[in-house]
Amino acid sequence: MNITNYIQFDGDNLETAKGAGLISTIERDMDIKVVPFESDNERAPTHRVYAKSPRGIEVGGLWKKENQDGKPYYTLSIRKLRYNANLGLFPDQDDADLQAIIEWEPRD
Repeated sequence: MNITNYIQFDGDNLETAKGAGLISTIERDMDIKVVPFESDNERAPTHRVYAKSPRGIEVGGLWKKENQDGKPYYTLSIRKLRYNANLGLFPDQDDADLQAIIEWEPRD
């Protein structure tokens, strides 16, 4: 299966796992790497997001949030590109280490 817009993590515990993936749209085609980030700031991201380049450019972050039912989920943001997405499972998928990147438009 050829998939786009995903992050493949190296473990099921997304909070501590590293990952690599792809964001592919009409406007961009970007290989990404995500690396856990620790901070005492409760508003800090859980991961830093890097785009592929000779040095690896930090472009955004992943944040852990809770939905209305108190269940955790992750969002991805690349501010310079105004790109926002949630992470989730692909249809008929049950392995948590592969996360679909589901783009969404911010509200004004």
